Amino acid sequence: MSYLNTKLLSALLNNESVDEIFRQELEAATNELLLTELTAFLNYEKYSIEGYNTGNSRNGYYERTIHSRFGDLTIKIPRDRNGEFSQQTVPSYQRSTDSLETTVIQLYKKGITTREIADLIEKMYGHHYSPQTISNITKAVQEQVNQFHTRRISAKYAVVYGDATYLSVRRDSVAKEALHILIGITPDGEKEVLDYALYPSESSDNYKEMLESLKARGLEQVLLFVTDGLSGFRNACLEVFPKAKHQSCWTHVARNVMKHVRAKDKSKVMEDLKPVYRAENIEDSQKLLDDFIKKYQKIYPKATKVLVGNESLFTFFEFPSQIRCSIYTTNLIEGFNKNLKRGTKRKEQFPNEDSLERYVCSFCSDYNQKFSTRVHRGFAQASAELNDLFN
Repeated sequence: MSYLNTKLLSALLNNESVDEIFRQELEAATNELLLTELTAFLNYEKYSIEGYNTGNSRNGYYERTIHSRFGDLTIKIPRDRNGEFSQQTVPSYQRSTDSLETTVIQLYKKGITTREIADLIEKMYGHHYSPQTISNITKAVQEQVNQFHTRRISAKYAVVYGDATYLSVRRDSVAKEALHILIGITPDGEKEVLDYALYPSESSDNYKEMLESLKARGLEQVLLFVTDGLSGFRNACLEVFPKAKHQSCWTHVARNVMKHVRAKDKSKVMEDLKPVYRAENIEDSQKLLDDFIKKYQKIYPKATKVLVGNESLFTFFEFPSQIRCSIYTTNLIEGFNKNLKRGTKRKEQFPNEDSLERYVCSFCSDYNQKFSTRVHRGFAQASAELNDLFN
């Protein structure tokens, strides 16, 4: 029977934990592997006379503590005199657990709950972290949140999209609250999240407050705002930036029309409505709209009322044709919101507003970094014309 088996049997018979035995054996085996690795690197055994002519030799060791499922291991990393030896037995990571904290933060960004992260860390490293400890580590991104909300932004944006999505957050109780988001595209086509803010419900006054904040952070001029049908949203945008123009999202307009149409007629009505905003020019669109209203005014008066008097239906025709497909709907920001919410499904709810802030900021920062070197579709061809519109 081996020495290890003897110790294990003795521990079991005495009803003692075997973790310490495994810890000692794992520690000894790892240190032995490191010494063997150094010997192979130097190409001579310790105390061998052959080592005197190699120009390099052993030079002691330094200790590193590694967390394992059986307890802390004291690992002795050997060194060579020339500093050329690079061991491969023990993965490189810092005893201060900076890399572990980075892992925790990355998992947190992905929407993994603090309790789930604690369980994962224990399985990966054999070291227990309480959910509270994990939560404290994730607070390292708090400074990033503050910087995101106060950073300087570009003075000019060709387009700014506004929309809100609802996320569950706990205060005294759990309820869905409106996360307001503004995404801008510069005349050169660089896309970024300008800001986000959490409010109990969606309101045009909230967007006005956010736009005033952006103005204080360097935003001077916007050519076009693209928003959904929220009451007062258009006026809020133009009150802060009176020289800007506004485009109503045609996806929302169509949805509002369909609300007043019988199910059996929806397909036909939608078939007649689509050509209105897909025409080649504003003259054709206006004529198709007039025809649509005449056709359905008596049958569905409430449906056609949605279209009558809307000043922002065809603003997108005032901009270069290359970017019109991107500015007649809020699809761009709705896609962003969809991806944002996909990452929050695992969390079910945010335990507080700070937790939500950290998650959303990380998501927005990753988004901005991803698109900082990309030109949005059509803007490369329209950049010169867009810049002329600012003058």
